[in-house]
Amino acid sequence: MAKTKMDRTKIIESVVADQLKPAAEVPNLRIGDTIDVHYKIVEGDKERIQVFQGVLLAKTGRGIHTMITVRRIVANEGVERQFPLHSPRIAKLEIIRRGDSRRAKLYFLRERFGKARRLRDQRRGLKHTETAAPAAE
Repeated sequence: MAKTKMDRTKIIESVVADQLKPAAEVPNLRIGDTIDVHYKIVEGDKERIQVFQGVLLAKTGRGIHTMITVRRIVANEGVERQFPLHSPRIAKLEIIRRGDSRRAKLYFLRERFGKARRLRDQRRGLKHTETAAPAAE
């Protein structure tokens, strides 16, 4: 019985692995980053790309089921949208600004207004910056 379960799991993982986007297409997203999500929208027989720019509030799920929640402000009204990270509808993901956050979910930004809504920019010298390379001596 246990052997068939493992076989099923391996089969499912192999099917799902073909549908995952390559690592080069998905940048290293962190909570608090301001990102552009280029999303394909189909209107009738036409297809266009719409850009949704906002702050990355949350990442949930794993593997093919990874979802990201992006929040932006339109006409003084907060708009949140969830995107499946490995969807073929996502044309491109761009990181506009790195935000410094100590939390895994930034739901507290929903109640903030004005300047209090901004996150600190990630400063040089933080240990988890992408560009920090060890010094060769």
